[in-house]
Amino acid sequence: MTKAAGNSLEKVLAVLEVFSEDRLEWTPEELMEELGYSRPTLYRYLKTLKEAGLLTSMPNTGFTLGPKVVEMDYLMRKSDRLIINGSGHLRNLTSKYSCTALLVRWYGNRLLCVDSDTSTRNPLSSYPRGRPMPLGRGAIARSIMAFLPRRHLVPLVERTMDDLRAVGLGNSVEDVMEQLKKVRKAGVSVAYGEVTPGVVGIAAPVFDAGRSPVASVCVTIAGNLVDGAAIERIAADVKATARLVTDSLLRDRVENDESKSH
Repeated sequence: MTKAAGNSLEKVLAVLEVFSEDRLEWTPEELMEELGYSRPTLYRYLKTLKEAGLLTSMPNTGFTLGPKVVEMDYLMRKSDRLIINGSGHLRNLTSKYSCTALLVRWYGNRLLCVDSDTSTRNPLSSYPRGRPMPLGRGAIARSIMAFLPRRHLVPLVERTMDDLRAVGLGNSVEDVMEQLKKVRKAGVSVAYGEVTPGVVGIAAPVFDAGRSPVASVCVTIAGNLVDGAAIERIAADVKATARLVTDSLLRDRVENDESKSH
């Protein structure tokens, strides 16, 4: 791919990146102002994305995400090894506790729930599948951050310092780093009401073959259902579950490598 082609692809993808929960619809004029593209360039990109089904629009309205996104989501559910290997383990957790169990992927400095299961009638969760989660609050974020290399972690801590300070992790980067060392040693993180009021979050990391965190297994449970001893039991189960998912991913990798070598 030439440099020019690479730059064009990045610009096309940038159009998709502007869509968020806060801005679900954009007019061409708003996109030109936001992205700084010329009218001919923008309309060329919009035409390409609309023909691919990634964007859609009605007459005299703005652009929204298109049906291809739904199709791709379906295919991801069928092919994502994390979901395939993890979904059964989530059900095991919800069969033992009155809770919601989440499988959250870490990608590009984002946390995104990709699968969940619940055994409660009214699940207590502010972040359903597909909604990005905060990086500066909650057990899930800390279960990932605690295992990142320092060169990647420090900029992340600096960017989320206000939230980290608000939940009592310290007043400086080094304070936060000390708290994350404790999470790393324990192998599991616990947070009380940081993401959803009244809910305890208990999370442990899932690793790839290179021992980098790629996801987190988390149980969220109403605080009035658990005491210290119960939280310890759940934490042990969450940690064991994350380890099982890690082992499954590693086994898949080994089997795939072996099949390619034959």
